[in-house]
Amino acid sequence: MKNIKYTLISCLSILFVLVGCQEDDAEFGEIISPSNLVITADIVGQDDANPYGDGSGIVNLTAVADDALSYKFVVNEAQYNAPSGSSQVSLNQQGIHSYVINAIAYGTGGVATSTSITIEVWADYEPPQELIDKLVGDGSNVWRVKSEAPGHFGLGPVGGTVPAEWYGAGANEKVGVGMYDDRFIFGEDGTYTHITNNTNDDPVTDTSGTIFGRGGQVEELASGGTPEGDDVQNVPYNDYTSNWVLIAPGDVETISLSGLGFIAYYTGGNHQYQIFDRSVPNELILKTTDGNGDFDWWFILTTEEEGGGDNTGGDLDLVWSDEFDADGAPDASNWTYDLGDGGWGNQELQTYTDNAENVIVEDGILKITAKANGSSGYTSARIKSEGLQEFTYGKVEIRAKLPAAEGTWPALWMLGANYQDVGWPLSGEIDIMEQTGWDKNTTLGTFHWFDDGTQENASYGETTAVENAATDFHLYTLEWDEAALTISLDDVPFVTLTNSPDFPFNEDFFFIMNIAMGGTLGGTIDPAFTEAVMEVDYIRVYQ
Repeated sequence: MKNIKYTLISCLSILFVLVGCQEDDAEFGEIISPSNLVITADIVGQDDANPYGDGSGIVNLTAVADDALSYKFVVNEAQYNAPSGSSQVSLNQQGIHSYVINAIAYGTGGVATSTSITIEVWADYEPPQELIDKLVGDGSNVWRVKSEAPGHFGLGPVGGTVPAEWYGAGANEKVGVGMYDDRFIFGEDGTYTHITNNTNDDPVTDTSGTIFGRGGQVEELASGGTPEGDDVQNVPYNDYTSNWVLIAPGDVETISLSGLGFIAYYTGGNHQYQIFDRSVPNELILKTTDGNGDFDWWFILTTEEEGGGDNTGGDLDLVWSDEFDADGAPDASNWTYDLGDGGWGNQELQTYTDNAENVIVEDGILKITAKANGSSGYTSARIKSEGLQEFTYGKVEIRAKLPAAEGTWPALWMLGANYQDVGWPLSGEIDIMEQTGWDKNTTLGTFHWFDDGTQENASYGETTAVENAATDFHLYTLEWDEAALTISLDDVPFVTLTNSPDFPFNEDFFFIMNIAMGGTLGGTIDPAFTEAVMEVDYIRVYQ
């Protein structure tokens, strides 16, 4: 079936975005405006019998100009960045409609040439309402890669019908590459929003994040990142919006994104994602062909959060949090203090105070500061929610940045609320995060209790590596019910204890946050130590 092409040549509309004299800019070298701009619109399925295409509404656009560095297409106010001059657009307005296609060619120094053509395209696909409802929900659906599911990301042959036939990532295998914290929102108005860092403090003003992509393809978007095999990890890239439509080429339901919009892992290509399976509630299995035509890439998306709740208000509800958004002393309705010295049972060297120099909330962050205090030793702070906020079971999330100094012993932990009656360790203890004074690249998750069988103190824990703990915020999580207690770092579980009715982990616990100095896990303090800070962005409890 042949395709009829629309072509127009123009060297008009040269836009200079420079001010002042017309000497060449030394930064850009010689300033040359693109010329002889040619735009071609290839309507898929168009022939003598089907002058407006095959009803898919898909149009392949190509722009070529002399001395052009990059291109952009604009269709119905939607912008399609096309660095190489090629882009595929989906025009899904039902029936036969006229569209103005604008092409812009950019040259050195910010000069540009533009031209436009008008084409008529037929679209006859009307997506089912239940699919639209699944993608959009009530307008607040937020999708993510289902990182905890085997095969959530993988590849196979082009046209394959077996998900991730050649390779499927194991659960949480790709943590830390710039994909798992991405979120995808399909707006009812046709806008597609890609949040590239879901852990930003303020998504309105802080849009910075990183993405994950295929080497040789992701360079279309941005530079930087870390090459790893055929991939490039953690490429700096801001949140962005584009457009989405549902199409059905070959009767296959497909999400088509405008411009360079993508989902989860940048592969180039036509930015169309076939819906392989949508039968599971809150879940989609998608595939897309990469720009080289070598592979189909597979993704499992979900609106559920990993702890069992979901972004549509499902199984888990936020029952309490402290976002630390009021400057000054910690909220007295949530926190009180342990005060004084005496080693605290661990040969620690600090004196705990409630002074602002040791504990304060500033700019949305709780800051606990350990300080050298001349010849009298060290001061620090230990805040607790005892008698104020106590919980049995749930999911606890604490986002924190840890102190870097040798000899500091930071901890985010929980103690059984009945400890004053029964003593420790009969009360039980849950250490969501501890870090020794000598290893700042590792975090510990530990459970303590009294073993009735051996009549001895008992504990069980594991360690896991944590990169940049003192410079980056990380998420420390406890998931706790009558069956088990699991501690995770950045949503990756690393220690689980099977719960038992004989254990103390079936009663109320309260929270403690502190920095100790020296002692059994602090070790030797750096002689040059002056101060170190632990920052906590938030603490949240879901049940």
